[in-house]
Amino acid sequence: MLGKRVPQVTFRTRVRDEAVGGPNPYRWQDVTSADYFAGKRVVLFSLPGAFTPTCSTFQLPDFEKLFGDFQAEGIDAIYCMSVNDAFVMNAWAKSQNLANVTVIPDGSGEFTRKMGMLVAKDNLGFGMRSWRYGAIVNDGVVEQWFEEEGYSDNCESDPYGASSPQNILDNLRAMKVAAE
Repeated sequence: MLGKRVPQVTFRTRVRDEAVGGPNPYRWQDVTSADYFAGKRVVLFSLPGAFTPTCSTFQLPDFEKLFGDFQAEGIDAIYCMSVNDAFVMNAWAKSQNLANVTVIPDGSGEFTRKMGMLVAKDNLGFGMRSWRYGAIVNDGVVEQWFEEEGYSDNCESDPYGASSPQNILDNLRAMKVAAE
């Protein structure tokens, strides 16, 4: 994965637009990989599903809390991706009171598949989802890669550690020290 360019995908997102009016003032907006990654150094982390225990209790909230620390290490944005649609991702972001992390809906799993991270989670009733991973992406190119061990279809466990915000932040800091 290191040195690999992220796939060029168009994501179907929903954005708030008061001009729409009514009780659900959102409209569809296509956002491309280039829109998210070009000219920025970002953390991308992907997980099996919105509203799931590890993702909602630890991973997403900790990325949100540590955003300032990531900025101090030269990170422009943090993106959370899941093979969920825009409605689910927006509802999850709202329930988590996100102010710093941007959620990206990979509803069809196209980006995840092209990253080589699409796995079956039929044993949990999920269908096809993302394996848990994290990456530092610099101007669309993977600079660092953090993949949970045991990549497989219908994995009986949900490994979490390599893609934790604490581990990614520690690696960013170690890179900075090594470069000095």
